[in-house]
Amino acid sequence: MCLSIPSKVLEIDENNFAVVETLGVRRGVSLDLIAEPVEVGDFVLIHVGFAMEKIDTQYAQESLKLYQKIADDMQSGVIPPEE
Repeated sequence: MCLSIPSKVLEIDENNFAVVETLGVRRGVSLDLIAEPVEVGDFVLIHVGFAMEKIDTQYAQESLKLYQKIADDMQSGVIPPEE
């Protein structure tokens, strides 16, 4: 199973390589697999170092809120660990 969390584009260099932020973690990804233009501030879904799809900002922000709630609930014990 693969879970892709929306990542915000922070920088793009001349080689179409971007720095993105995912829940506070920064990483580099290639934008070469996305056909449409990507700009700083856009949200993308990434997989193994490649941005695979540009997504709507509102959808990305709603998704990030849900992921954060899940993480908070797991940390507080509301969602128990799998056995």
